[in-house]
Amino acid sequence: MKKRLLLFTTCFTTLIFGQGITLNSQDFANGGDTLRTSVAADNGYDFTSTGAAYSWDFSALTANSQNLRHFAPMSEAPFFVQFMFGFTAPANYQATYFIESSDLPIATITSFLPITIENIYQYAKVAVDSITNVGYSMKVTSNGTTFDLPIKSDTIETHYALPLAFGDTHFSRGFSKIDFNPIYNAIWNQHRTRTTTVDGYGSLTTPYGTFDVLRVRHDITETDSIYTEVPILGGTWIPLDLPNVHEYEWWTNGELMPLLKFTTNEVLGNEVVSSIEYRDHYLGLDAGIEELVWDAEIYPIPATDLLTVRSERNLTKASLVDQFGREVMQEILGNTPWAVFDVSGLASGVYTIRMFAGDFLSSKKFIKQ
Repeated sequence: MKKRLLLFTTCFTTLIFGQGITLNSQDFANGGDTLRTSVAADNGYDFTSTGAAYSWDFSALTANSQNLRHFAPMSEAPFFVQFMFGFTAPANYQATYFIESSDLPIATITSFLPITIENIYQYAKVAVDSITNVGYSMKVTSNGTTFDLPIKSDTIETHYALPLAFGDTHFSRGFSKIDFNPIYNAIWNQHRTRTTTVDGYGSLTTPYGTFDVLRVRHDITETDSIYTEVPILGGTWIPLDLPNVHEYEWWTNGELMPLLKFTTNEVLGNEVVSSIEYRDHYLGLDAGIEELVWDAEIYPIPATDLLTVRSERNLTKASLVDQFGREVMQEILGNTPWAVFDVSGLASGVYTIRMFAGDFLSSKKFIKQ
């Protein structure tokens, strides 16, 4: 009798919930899309539990800050970058959009090389059968000389194999060689592997609402190395010690990016949450503040002691926010285009500087070394 009841329950669950939704290319962002997300701190959420017909409740998430994700069309890229990833490139390198990227371990790189690296973008191609990362671009400065450096991935990494449904698993490799010559004699090799598993489906609740979702997990390993001149040894390859990364995403149809994403780093065999981000409405975290983009110079990057901001608009306030969305420093300014922060006491990592000009806000990221 118990076996019959179990069989009936299983069949009933399958009939009611099916196998969840299916993701296709139209469920992912395209060039020109701009989407808002909120950033939350880790309060011990259970992000690993999953399964068929599962219900996830993250309604307790609290936004500390918000981001606008702009999936820039290739028409907004510098001319030389357009040549590498635009319509004149081979078909598999013709990017659909580019977006600000934190995939490259810049803080580690700049600890080896006497150069400044900023404005890092990832170039993605959206196709019927996949979403791929076809390369990067970055702005490199050495001895006062600055140039935009496009990097085509020699081995193109597939982030999503489409269509995507419950039970799907995909493995992909990515290799990018970043040659800084002639501006500086150094080469950076990036080797990545990505295992993607759709390990659950069901219902997700966040402050943004309740949705039918697929749960997607990415397990990412990266083994990078740098060739540069080392005193006594001369030219040599230096391996970089990078943690394994895990990404947990909840997707639904038509929202163009994950409804919720947890990113973790492996530390001594344990997963430590590095970021929590979820789709959200504009919350007005700073009452009446509207997000805009304007020119602002932030230097030096990476910063070690003092960080200087020079803005094209007069600023009334500026603050620093860490990767968990926590405000770690704030300066009240008297309508001046300048701000200086003493960041010597901050831990190494990626931070966001939020610049306020009256009723307007602009944000930029920087590296603390």
